Amino acid sequence: MNFWLGIAGVVTLALLALVGIFIITGPERIWNIFGPPDLGAISFETLKRRSTPNDALACPTDICSAKSDIIPPLFSVSAGDLQLAFSNVIASEERMTKVEATDRDRTERYIQRSRLMGFPDTIVVRFFERPGGRSTLALYSRSQLGRSDFGVNRARIARWLEKLTMQAPVSN
Repeated sequence: MNFWLGIAGVVTLALLALVGIFIITGPERIWNIFGPPDLGAISFETLKRRSTPNDALACPTDICSAKSDIIPPLFSVSAGDLQLAFSNVIASEERMTKVEATDRDRTERYIQRSRLMGFPDTIVVRFFERPGGRSTLALYSRSQLGRSDFGVNRARIARWLEKLTMQAPVSN
């Protein structure tokens, strides 16, 4: 009995030490061991989805050959105005870092970290002009770590699109 209490005590101390190291070092530095949090740019036209369930895609069918989880709406504003409305959506989110923005093709890339453990996800968004002063966008969100994201990336895209429809009118 004393032997098992001793083992339990050692295991408990080891776990507390690991938690302490994690807190002191910070999740960003710990997760950098597995590579940079920014997974880089993508091309929506040639995108190949992951074989693991830790990404999500919202893309118009005429842009992406990869299967979308969500088809984004058509908005009754220009791509520039949609991009401005999207910046309000991003401003309402926590733990966001803008990694890159290119005016040439209206693409932006972000890192969003999970609340508790600071897991990084890379999100790419691109805005597209449509005829008649309308526009749409494509969003791809993927996790740096793990095989499954428990639906976090898909939920993020759905939440952002819902917020965006409150910022910019959807075309009928």
